[in-house]
Amino acid sequence: MKNFVRKVMTVALLLAPLSAPISTASTAVKVINVYDGDTVTLSNGSRVRLVQIDAPEVQGQECYSTKSKETLISLLKAKTITFVADPKLDSIDKYGRKLGYLFANKININLRMVELGAATPYFYRGAKGEYANALIRGVKSAQKNALGLWKECPDTKLNVYSAVTTVREIAGSLQNGCDPNYSECVPLTNGDLDCPEIRAIGIAPVKIKGVDTHRLDNDNDGYGCE
Repeated sequence: MKNFVRKVMTVALLLAPLSAPISTASTAVKVINVYDGDTVTLSNGSRVRLVQIDAPEVQGQECYSTKSKETLISLLKAKTITFVADPKLDSIDKYGRKLGYLFANKININLRMVELGAATPYFYRGAKGEYANALIRGVKSAQKNALGLWKECPDTKLNVYSAVTTVREIAGSLQNGCDPNYSECVPLTNGDLDCPEIRAIGIAPVKIKGVDTHRLDNDNDGYGCE
């Protein structure tokens, strides 16, 4: 009997570290660069991806991407910024970025971005962290009140299990045979259009208001075929 008890105790001790809670202690950080509405760089060189949310891509000039970035910059003006990892989720992504939440004093910035309509919840591979329910409530409120991207990109579809693709109102443009990503009536086509073709149509220059699908804006100033 004594030998049996010793074996049980030994197994329990060996398994104890596996079930021990992961520390969620906050770390004070200094943000030196904001890449877009969900990615920043810290003073120590680390890049942080705000976990459980997704913001419009600045590089792809997606609808509301610039305003999303500006919203994050504004939230990061607080004197005290802390980083907190989520014990339910991965700590590093495949690009080597740290995954976690940023807090401005006691405000969860990830959650606040969703509440303001500057980002959407994104449960990568179905994983839900500590604030998943709050994020769902936040996005529903933002949609109901037409805040941020839900106002400016009204045809955007919410899918919390995939990255967001913001879309402006496109029904009228599609009916007219025009690409909704441009202010002028760039014809909808399965292939690429280049600037000589745009000029031949007589609509150059064109203002980019969504994703520059034809890569007309070579200098990234918001206009193509100048």
